[in-house]
Amino acid sequence: MFALSGMVSVRVTSFVDRVMVRGPTTWLRSEVVDLDGKSCLLYRLDKKSLSPIKDVISLKFKTMQSDGVLLHREGQNGDHITLELRRGKLFLLINSGDAEPAEPAARAPGGLGLGSLLDDQQWHSALVQRWGAQVNFTVDEHRRRFRAQGELSDLRLGHEISFGGIPAPGKSVSFPHKHFHGCLENLFYNGVDIIDLAKRQDPQMIILGNVSFSCSQPQSVPVTFLSPRSYLALPGSFGEDEISATFQFRTWNKAGLLLFTELQLVSGGLLLFLNDGKLKLHLYHPGKLPSDITAGVGLNDGQWHSVSLSAKRNYLSVMVDGQVASASPSQGPEQIYSGGTFYFGGCPDSSFGSKCKSPLGGFQGCMRLISIRHEVVDLISVQRGTLGNFSDLQIDSCGITDRCLPNYCEHGGECSQSWDTFHCNCANTGYRGATCHSSIYEQSCEAYKHKGNTSGFYYIDADGSGPLEPFLLYCNMTETAWTIVQHNGSDVTRVRNTSPEHPYTGLFEYVASMEQLQATINRSEHCEQELTYYCKKSRLVSKEDGTPLSWWVGRTNETQTYWGGSLPDAQKCTCGLKGNCADSQYYCNCDADRNEWANDTGFLSYKEHLPVTKIVITDTARPHSEAAYRLGPLLCRGDKLFWNSASFNTEASYLHFPTFHGELSADVSFFFKTTASSGVFLENLGITDFIRIELRSPAVVTFSFDVGNGPFEVSVQSPTHFNDNKWHHVRVERNMKEASVQVDQLSPRTQPAPADGHVLLQLNSQLFVGGTATRQRGFLGCIRSLQLNGEALDLEDRARVTPGVEPGCAGHCSSYGRLCHHGGACREKPSGFSCDCTSSAYAGPFCSDEISAYFGSGSSVTYNFQENYSLSKNSSSRAASFHGDTRLSRETIKFSFRTTRTPSLLLYLSSFYKEYLSVIIAKNGSLQIRYKLNRYQEPDVVNFDFKNMADGQLHHVKINREEAVVFVEIDESMRRQVHLASGTELSAVRSLVLGRIIGHSDVDQETALAGAQGFLGCLSAVQVGHVAPLKAALQPRRPAPITVSGHVTESSCVAQAGTDATSRERTHSFADHSGTRDDREPLTNTIKSDSAVIGGLIAVVIFILLCITAIAVRIYQQKRLYKRNEAKRSENVDNAEAVLKSELNIQNAVGENQKEYFF
Repeated sequence: MFALSGMVSVRVTSFVDRVMVRGPTTWLRSEVVDLDGKSCLLYRLDKKSLSPIKDVISLKFKTMQSDGVLLHREGQNGDHITLELRRGKLFLLINSGDAEPAEPAARAPGGLGLGSLLDDQQWHSALVQRWGAQVNFTVDEHRRRFRAQGELSDLRLGHEISFGGIPAPGKSVSFPHKHFHGCLENLFYNGVDIIDLAKRQDPQMIILGNVSFSCSQPQSVPVTFLSPRSYLALPGSFGEDEISATFQFRTWNKAGLLLFTELQLVSGGLLLFLNDGKLKLHLYHPGKLPSDITAGVGLNDGQWHSVSLSAKRNYLSVMVDGQVASASPSQGPEQIYSGGTFYFGGCPDSSFGSKCKSPLGGFQGCMRLISIRHEVVDLISVQRGTLGNFSDLQIDSCGITDRCLPNYCEHGGECSQSWDTFHCNCANTGYRGATCHSSIYEQSCEAYKHKGNTSGFYYIDADGSGPLEPFLLYCNMTETAWTIVQHNGSDVTRVRNTSPEHPYTGLFEYVASMEQLQATINRSEHCEQELTYYCKKSRLVSKEDGTPLSWWVGRTNETQTYWGGSLPDAQKCTCGLKGNCADSQYYCNCDADRNEWANDTGFLSYKEHLPVTKIVITDTARPHSEAAYRLGPLLCRGDKLFWNSASFNTEASYLHFPTFHGELSADVSFFFKTTASSGVFLENLGITDFIRIELRSPAVVTFSFDVGNGPFEVSVQSPTHFNDNKWHHVRVERNMKEASVQVDQLSPRTQPAPADGHVLLQLNSQLFVGGTATRQRGFLGCIRSLQLNGEALDLEDRARVTPGVEPGCAGHCSSYGRLCHHGGACREKPSGFSCDCTSSAYAGPFCSDEISAYFGSGSSVTYNFQENYSLSKNSSSRAASFHGDTRLSRETIKFSFRTTRTPSLLLYLSSFYKEYLSVIIAKNGSLQIRYKLNRYQEPDVVNFDFKNMADGQLHHVKINREEAVVFVEIDESMRRQVHLASGTELSAVRSLVLGRIIGHSDVDQETALAGAQGFLGCLSAVQVGHVAPLKAALQPRRPAPITVSGHVTESSCVAQAGTDATSRERTHSFADHSGTRDDREPLTNTIKSDSAVIGGLIAVVIFILLCITAIAVRIYQQKRLYKRNEAKRSENVDNAEAVLKSELNIQNAVGENQKEYFF
């Protein structure tokens, strides 16, 4: 048949052997060819048939074989296109070094596969369409589309296409293949009827092997075992000395009885069953050990498997797919006689008197080609009731269903199945749930922070259950949460010899895709990226006509000519906005075009243009012209969607949004807080379908829904009430497997979906939030961070124009105040909260970062309470209880320490009346707490001598005194309570000393000895009432009451076992975001090496020397500085950056007016 002009319509009748194609005036009979598994058709293309732009291949096929090549076209160097049936699935394979489809599977050895169970002796259609690099692959109703990286016409293919196999013996391919055995119909290549050409023996066609042009494939009669109660009982011969049977089966179940037959004369039997996907043959009879044979593996893969068993005297064997497994003669039966009836697939009810046994339950699946004693069983006779009997069978069709097609496992989850259902393996996907729908990761650093997480690397899934994959980034948890995304170009890069005709292009690749970054940026309250352009006779803009000479490109792929700190479309730099450029005629320092290093530096903060993906430089071709650049990481702050909220003030108020579309899978998550006892959070209606989430009662949250199977409800009940005016998190999910509800950390509740019921959720009304369409049972309270299938709804924007609803919701400390540790106070913010660590010995966003210091020999920290007497009159002072004439009747003291020196003074609290408290380590290593609350009496001593406390290990001490009662806890395990005899009050507190006591003090001998020695080691988290002396001593701007003597440096008291505590602590400085943005930018927790610190100190010394010697020794000092920087900082900067910094430092030495020369 040739290609038709005009309108062509196709009428398809399922599962028939003929399709009539109607043209404009005539009916044409479809063409069929029957291939026997050894034959094929070879089509030789002429030049007219070659299409470099478009190829269309269409066909229909039916077969009983699971493997076979339908189409193959081969070229040079192994290039080929192949359409092949493998294990009942159709694969499209494209092999070319030039064409790499977006679907990597299309080039992989397995190819891109569609369909399943295609070897069912039914007609299936296949269509391959190629337009340029775009390829559509369709099998029945399943379609996949991909785009090749290059034109498929670039494939170096020959002029021959084979159908049904790969014929030429001289041609080789890199994969095993079989010829197709079955029928092809309506086989067209670019409109050419291939079968018609073969029938007419066209010269372009070569027929290899025996083919016929009618479909005469023999029909097998399969039988389906529908349930565990199904069975097929067939008669056999009584008293035969051999038992034999053959059949084929397919199933998804791992276990089930395939065959049982009773032995005559003895009460034994022969069982053939599946167990864990393996075939087991079990022969038992009384008084003798049973005989067992195991064969095959993974037989529950849905494929047809052939089985043949034989049992006779001293012989027992089973063959699976051609592989024989047999028992040794000693294990074979001495004599065997058949019992007469063969039970396939299961056993009848015991009331029928059968001795059939089914230890693992019945078989669910299909069987065909059943033979007993080499005689084929006529299953049509069984169906008519003239042979054997059966129960719950479907004869003359195989009712197996591939429940993994389509694959409802999301995000790369691996689908497996049984006869009734499917399962999703979500391991290593980053998702969880019955269909791997829900992300296990948070959507932002802000969300991680409000779960109590500290700074570190985290996986972020910006769109939650959406299609974007999670990615790893750094979260810097300061007062706000900073997201830090790195790229491959963080070092300084020098550029020379470029011009507009030969520009330099620097590309930046991030740890995440542009789609992932866009989702992260969109969620953030603010994003920025520092871009520095260094220049020496290298301009950003042409003086003559203002043409940009250097520019950068963001994610919108648009050229941007504004620079850090400026605004879009301004073509300015920071100095241009501030009016302090090196040359007032220009808006950028670099446009001054001076023969010395300058730079234009600033933060780009227009979110729509971030991140920077490319920088182009064109003006470094002139003599002495040079440029360099450095791009910082992408920094994003906060999460505006996490705090997006609305307050519902009346039961009749609600917000409405477009219809929610979650036909196959849907998830809804939000926070709520309320004092009401009930109310509807969300509702969306269809004609009959609906979803509703509500607070059913003070302690019950309910998810109601209907997808056409009738209404269902899933509820979570809490032991405490939800209407406590605290934030509670609700997450609801409905998918093909189940519906589930989880509230906070309570166990989720689930409702399984009906096995074969309706699955599509079809809604058509508006989505109502905070109420219902009837304006009844509305919600009173706050809803925050409402997301549907990973997409956030802007509640605040809609609330601004809705009566009865207000944007925002105050009061977060009631829910998140628990995250402020160690005495930190929760402070409300418009969006969220912060922890005030002023009165805590700890620091950080949650007051959980321990403040520790190493004390060298003879060092001390003194906190003078009475140095400023006016503080005693200030009742608002947190230390007011320690000042003036106040008599201290109670105190709480906490600290940790590590040392190996004895004696040592850990803490000394003195008063003006010669009263004191001292905590010391005595010479014998015991910890002593000495209270002298009456200057006329000896001190009370609390002695802990159960171990040597100067053992180099970290110890924790907690002291709590209430008048004369003192409670002491050591290392959270040793506790003691004592009563003081010396008094109940400490009057007029003077000072608090950590380490060596400086000057004369009227104390007992043990305290004096320890005070003279001081403390050598590490002290941590020292808290005396509301005073944190160690924290105050380590602040950059030390407060007036603090005096530090000797060597006291910030350190960490955490040490490995065996560490010498007397050795000097090696410490590293970490950047924190506790200051303003201008003080310190958010940094990752990268630790600079000691060599880098030393290199920095050397650079400072050299800088001072250069200022003194000035220009005369410039070249010499430049080389010396470069060499030192190269040696000391090779781990952190490349040679270009070291030279550049050297030159810039030298320029600063002779020109202090360049304010932007900072590194």
